[in-house]
Amino acid sequence: MLTMLGSPRQCCDGVTRRETLKAGSLSALGGFGLSQMLSAEAAGTVQGAKAKNVIFIFLLGGAATQDMYDLKPDAPAEIRGEFKPIPTTVPGIEVCEHLPKLAQMAHQFAFIRSVNHKAGCHNCLPCYTGYDAMPPDQHPRGTDPPSIGSTLQYLGGPRTETPQYVYMPNWLGWGQSFRRAGPYGGFLGKEYDPLTTECLPYYNKDSFAPSPGTPQIVRGAPVLPSTSLEDGMTIDRLNERRSLLLQIDDERRRADRLVSTTSYLRNQQQAFDILTSSGMRKAFDLSQEDPKTVDRYGQTLFGNSALIARRLVEAGVRFVNVTWDLFWGPVNVDYDAWDTHTNNFKILKQNKLPGFDQTMFALMTDLEERGLLDETLIVVTSEMGRTPRINGNAGRDHWTNCYGSLLAGAGIRGGTVYGASDSQAAYVQDKPVRPADLVATIYRTLGIDPATRVPDQTGRPVEISQGGNEISEVLL
Repeated sequence: MLTMLGSPRQCCDGVTRRETLKAGSLSALGGFGLSQMLSAEAAGTVQGAKAKNVIFIFLLGGAATQDMYDLKPDAPAEIRGEFKPIPTTVPGIEVCEHLPKLAQMAHQFAFIRSVNHKAGCHNCLPCYTGYDAMPPDQHPRGTDPPSIGSTLQYLGGPRTETPQYVYMPNWLGWGQSFRRAGPYGGFLGKEYDPLTTECLPYYNKDSFAPSPGTPQIVRGAPVLPSTSLEDGMTIDRLNERRSLLLQIDDERRRADRLVSTTSYLRNQQQAFDILTSSGMRKAFDLSQEDPKTVDRYGQTLFGNSALIARRLVEAGVRFVNVTWDLFWGPVNVDYDAWDTHTNNFKILKQNKLPGFDQTMFALMTDLEERGLLDETLIVVTSEMGRTPRINGNAGRDHWTNCYGSLLAGAGIRGGTVYGASDSQAAYVQDKPVRPADLVATIYRTLGIDPATRVPDQTGRPVEISQGGNEISEVLL
């Protein structure tokens, strides 16, 4: 029996997960790949995966979910806000009037209304890793736990030609010139960081100039970094150059077995694969997509990123991140993203909700039409929520005590609600959910035991879900 380190939890068939995933030593972890996982599933020792892929939608800044899909119409005016609820395809579930397409898709979504943590505002580490302790700051560290995508790459065994984890549209925090912790390999090593795209956001210059509190619609598309060959460089010449580099690297490896060398070699190989893989480059070429499909997604940076996410899933990428980022550092387009301290309702009504609604509907419809929705998990989340009380600038401030997330697609029981906020969307009233629980749920849909452990930089076994428990009520 294939075994691996894990905590003693009971499976539905009566076999403990420690028996299912027990390992002889930590060294065996590096060899636990997808082929071994499939063999274990065939032997009936692990629960079969519902999802092959994940598209992780991250709304940076803290989306006001009480103004999206957890409205409080009976609360006082300074709490309930300006938006009215509308019915959906599921009796008893209502969403904001400015999300009419989400209302049409409610039967496909699980609405989580009780997420909370105490790890600090704008801390992105919890939603990517499940780790929800207060950090000294929000910069990435080599001691951080690994993100879900990084863990998938680690458990996937030997490197594949197609990267298994892609992050779009640029590194987290690029729009503020501040790199945020979360979507990285952490203590597993930089070789498990995502392939991160680049972008150059812009806006329609015929319209008004953006400013804080009055953002513009962000245009553009993510592109692969450094994927063009120099003038006169052919694939054959590139292969010859690579062969020489490998000979040099062989000598370097004999002289230096440092982890940093391993990271360098893996990243170097990934860069070469991107240059020589037509499949990856084609996935980012939207000129090969039906123009009507591009229009359906909205012709925005968020929309184009979501469309490329679908194309990447088709190309074999297992975990694709799409972040709606802030852009007020390198470029001044969207000063707020979902961090709506000022003009919350105006920004949501005119800028955020229409684009989110359109793109999510296009993505869900596109995946369903292509037969991909049954094997792709969709996650929508933020690093926090917004205050129940509206401030003096018609905005909502930072709040980690209660907010929401959405799940849909593979392995998810649509048309369900899990947890509840109180009458003012201030605190959890029923069934609290930690970010670690969401992370555990993602792993479970992928057929990976959330109690699986991987070694940190000291060799200490650490649970990949940080002790989270899957939300079984929303799982098929």
